[in-house]
Parts: sequence; C-alpha cells; structure tokens
Amino acid sequence: MYKKILVVDDEQSIREFFQILFRKMSSESEISFKMVSAEDGQKALKLIEKQSFDMIISDLKMPRLSGMELLEKVKPIQPDIIFILITAFDTAATAVKAMKMGAYDYISKPFNVDEIKLTISSAFDVKKMQLENQQLRRELNQTRSPSFLMGSSAAMKKIFKDIQQISGSTSNILITGESGTGKEVIARAVHDSSALKDKSFTAVNCGAIPDTLLESEMFGHKKGSFTGAVSDKKGFFELADGGTLFLDEIGELPMAVQPKLLRALQEKVIRMVGGTIDKKVDVRLITATNRELEQMIKAHRFREDLFYRLNVVRIHIPPLRERREDILPFVEYFLKKYSRTLNCPVKTLSDEAKELFQQYNYPGNVRELENLIERVVILSEGEDIQGQDIAPFMKQETLTNQDEQNTFSDVVLPERGVDMEAVIGNIEKELLVQALQKTNGMKKPAADLLGLSLRSFRYRLQKYQLGDFLSGTDSEEEEII
Repeated sequence: MYKKILVVDDEQSIREFFQILFRKMSSESEISFKMVSAEDGQKALKLIEKQSFDMIISDLKMPRLSGMELLEKVKPIQPDIIFILITAFDTAATAVKAMKMGAYDYISKPFNVDEIKLTISSAFDVKKMQLENQQLRRELNQTRSPSFLMGSSAAMKKIFKDIQQISGSTSNILITGESGTGKEVIARAVHDSSALKDKSFTAVNCGAIPDTLLESEMFGHKKGSFTGAVSDKKGFFELADGGTLFLDEIGELPMAVQPKLLRALQEKVIRMVGGTIDKKVDVRLITATNRELEQMIKAHRFREDLFYRLNVVRIHIPPLRERREDILPFVEYFLKKYSRTLNCPVKTLSDEAKELFQQYNYPGNVRELENLIERVVILSEGEDIQGQDIAPFMKQETLTNQDEQNTFSDVVLPERGVDMEAVIGNIEKELLVQALQKTNGMKKPAADLLGLSLRSFRYRLQKYQLGDFLSGTDSEEEEII
C-alpha cells in the first residue's frame, strides 16, 4: 500500500528535502510514499489533470501560479484530495482563508521535521476515518438495520433497542466492553441514529497518542506554544464542533488532562495550548473503555466527577464468548464481506467448521473473528471450509473456557489472612513476565496477550521494575504509536 504525494515548490532544496523525508517515513511505517514533484503551480496543474494524488504539499509563494490559486483550481478536479500549504510568509489571515478553501493544514518554514511528519500522518488518519465512516453508512443502508452488524443475541438486541431509545438525545454515553467487541461500531451506530447523523463523527484513540501530545491533539495549540508548534492547529474538539466526538480508551487519559476534559464538558468551552481565549464548542461526546473506571477512581487514577459526566448513559457490550448465538451470523457476514472484497466465490461451512467456530472463545472478540475469516478466505482451498482450514489459526487453549473458569477456583483464604495487594501484585508481575517470554520481549504483542494498551503495559513494567527484563530484546518499531 502506498500514498502518492505531489510536492510543488520552486526551490529545488525544498523538493529534495521532502524526497528524503518521504523515503525515511516509508522505512518507518507500513505505508510507502511515492513522491512526484513540480517546480511551479502550472506544471503541477498539468500533472493533476492526468494523474490522481492522495496529497498535495504546495508552497504558497510561487511564480506563474501561487499555492492558493492552485488550491482553488485543484478542488473541482479532485475534491477529496488532502492539500497542505507551506510558506515562509505565515499570517493568520492566510491560514484562515486557506482552510475555508479546503486546505487541510498550514505549516511554515523553517520546517520542524517531527511536526511535518505528525501533520502528514494525522491527515491520512482523518481521511481514513472519513472513508471508513462512509463505508459503514453504505453498509448500514444496505442491511437496513445496524443490528445485523452488531449481532442477533438477546444482549445485542437490547443494545440496539437502547440506541433507538436514546436517538433523540445528545447526552454523553459511556460504552464498556473488552477489546475487539465493537465499541466504535456501536458509537457510530449511536451517531447515525441521532439528529447529528449528517454531522461529523470524529474518532480518537486516547491510548495511541503520547501523553505529551494529548492535550494539544485534544484542544489544539497556538503557534509557538511549545517546541515544534510552528503554526496554529485545531484540536479534536474544534474539528468535531457540531457533531460527535468518540474518545476510545478513555481510561488511558492522563490525570493532567482530565480536568481540562471535565471543563470542556461542563462549560462547553475549550482553550488551546498557549492560548488566552476560550472558544465555545458544541460536541456530543461518546467515550469507550475496556477498563474498570470505578476501580481506577478508588486507586486515584481517574476523576470521579469526570466519570459521572461521562457515564450519563451506559452501554455494555458482552464479550463474544458470552453470546455464542452471534458467532455464526458474524461468520456468515464476514465470509460474504471478504469473498466480495477478495473477488472470490462465497464459501460454505462444514459442520465441523461450524462446531469449531462455536467452541472457540475469541480472546480478541469480533475483531479476532473477522481477522480469522479473512485469513481463511485467502488460504482455504475448495468451496467448503473444513475444520482443518481454521484450527491452525485458533489458540488451542481457548477452544473451551473450562481452564479460564477454574484458574482461581481452588484459592483458599488462610485463617491468618493475606496481604491481598501483595498476592495480586505477584500474580500480575508473573503474568507480565510470562507474556514477555512468549513474545521474546516485544511489548506490543505482550500487551495484546494481556488485553492491555501499550501505555498501561509500560506503566506496569515500570511499577514492577521489569525494564531489565527487556534488555536487548525490545524493538523500536513497536514504540511507534
């Protein structure tokens, strides 16, 4: 998968700078970047008329055709293209005008490499979110009912009924459930059934943003407010103004940012990092977590007053192993989806395959089931899917939940009592070590085994002083958020 970028600048050194930057970004991520360059707006326009680009990065001041003029001409040709302006002549008025004309962002010379990389990555993330949202709406329209996507069990039918009941409300909603249960799907269904369905839906994973950037990403920042802040930048609240903001993994929100989120909810105003003026925002907030926030409150790791603001309406999604009647409908749905996507005939399930699908416990829930189906569609031979086609992709220890249920069934409390925190701490530490051993010291896969976010996993490693365990085994790539 690659992204095609057009860089337009009359300075050769700038074009060479971006060539080196995209080569480095290609080596650091799963996305490859293919760059095409033009030395002025007229030449760029000719390229755009003949080729499709995912992004244009253009200088503002150029001979023959300026960046603003190029933006004005490009939008009718490729309306969905991401357009970023660069200039040494940074003025607020120009930035505002460029945004109104459809520019995604505005950066100024001299460049800060980290800021540019973040801007480019964020732009593609936003575009991906918009495309996914459009696809979900198409699928919802095709199936006529979101319940088809969510499952057909009594538990999921109740959730769908709850969504219908709150469709006329804009109250804050907290969605709880294990990783992979479909919390974002539910959030989108809530949005699409509400009066805000024609407004924006902005999804943010709080656990995927470094602590140092979270406040800036959430509320925006003013130019010069910190090193690397080379221009004003809108935050998620401002981008979602008038629509729905979905904050996933809200339990990972640092304590330092929680009061600012509480103020945004109570007073419906935000203030940019480095700013002095409050801005009113009207946002419907939906949050989600796989954590026990009530326990985090007791441990003084989550604000109680913020919790009550978020937990106005609560929707809990049971894990897939607790609603087994949903499994085969999901299997059939994903079989059709990936047969269509991969352009191959829809395959049928043998009785043995159906039984295996029903027995499996899906520690990764619906997300794991979907990934399993995609692999099976690609790799299985013949028109029927047999048990031998799917068994290799299932973790054998999760084919039944008997071991899971009996893990602590023989625990006996001694007459003299125990130090419960110490006992639980020893168990937690042992599980961390075992997870790291299974993944050869790789933190992200180990965190996945324990159902933790990478940030929570790192916190526990520090808590139990397990940093030495990773010596010489950690990989740089897993630290990339």
